[in-house]
Amino acid sequence: MSDITDNTSVADDVYFAPLLPWQQTLWSQLTQRVLQQQPLPHALLAAGMQGMGKRAFVWRLVAWLLCRTRNSHPTGACGVCESCQWLRSGTHPSLQVLPLVSTPMSVDHTAKKENLSSTAKNKKTSKAASHSVLKTKVDDIRALQPFIYQGGQGLRICVLDHAEKMTIAAANALLKTLEEPQAQVHLFLISDTPSQLLPTIKSRVQQLALQAIEPRLAADYVTQALGHTVNREAVGTDAIHQLIQLANGAPLAAIALAQAVWYSKRGLWLTTWQALRSGKRSSIAASDYWQNQLSIVEFIQLSELMLLDIRRVCLGLDELQKDVNLSGLLESYQPAASGLE
Repeated sequence: MSDITDNTSVADDVYFAPLLPWQQTLWSQLTQRVLQQQPLPHALLAAGMQGMGKRAFVWRLVAWLLCRTRNSHPTGACGVCESCQWLRSGTHPSLQVLPLVSTPMSVDHTAKKENLSSTAKNKKTSKAASHSVLKTKVDDIRALQPFIYQGGQGLRICVLDHAEKMTIAAANALLKTLEEPQAQVHLFLISDTPSQLLPTIKSRVQQLALQAIEPRLAADYVTQALGHTVNREAVGTDAIHQLIQLANGAPLAAIALAQAVWYSKRGLWLTTWQALRSGKRSSIAASDYWQNQLSIVEFIQLSELMLLDIRRVCLGLDELQKDVNLSGLLESYQPAASGLE
């Protein structure tokens, strides 16, 4: 049984939200295949960078596959049948999710996942705990076996989120299930870093074509989501394209980036950095100032972005951030490459 404990409104957002524009073609291909009584592959992999909407697609497809009236609703689960009500309450008997902490309530990697605790100590503790809990162990995979092999129980779905975090023993245990497909059983693997999956796992799953996002669709979606202003600053076409480029083409990541508190402080970071390099400001004073502005995690995210762009300019490449005049600021000061390592 899926482990869902949050409120139903969040579940609605996950299972019954509108389909993302760049996923229309794939959705039509998969749903038409099912409606024409052509079975889906036994195991599907949704892989790629965070912010492309792969989890949103998987949970939406899970809801539709389980929906009792899916033949009458090819565009998505009906939301009112008994199966959809079970999903809303988090008690669906035909759905298993691993790891247990990775329920549909934690989808997708947008600003919701970036709500961080206020102190560095809490952040370090919660991060360590998160990495520990997200590990899928061999006993977790073995616990799925009765659910998978209970013949004659109708459609059953297993979702393995953060599949790259399976231990070697867990991955090997999963291979047996992948090698011996069971009728009416679907496995969905979700991974942010598929390169970390065992080759034997990847060779036995079919990857969903979720990574190709047309730039026009991405720009239109981000523009509509952000409106005219973010953090009280106007958002124009150039700013939208910059956000998408910084997010490596992932629209949801671009939106989260624009809404991040630290993104509007990039110019201030450059001013502080130059003052530190020239000796006009002490590191203690700078540290005290930034501790009052951002959390340690937010400051690290900001610094990583700025240092990467500074490194690009030092290597003779164009900066990605056109709105902070990075090239102009570096004309009078070119740091040694070793100073950025």
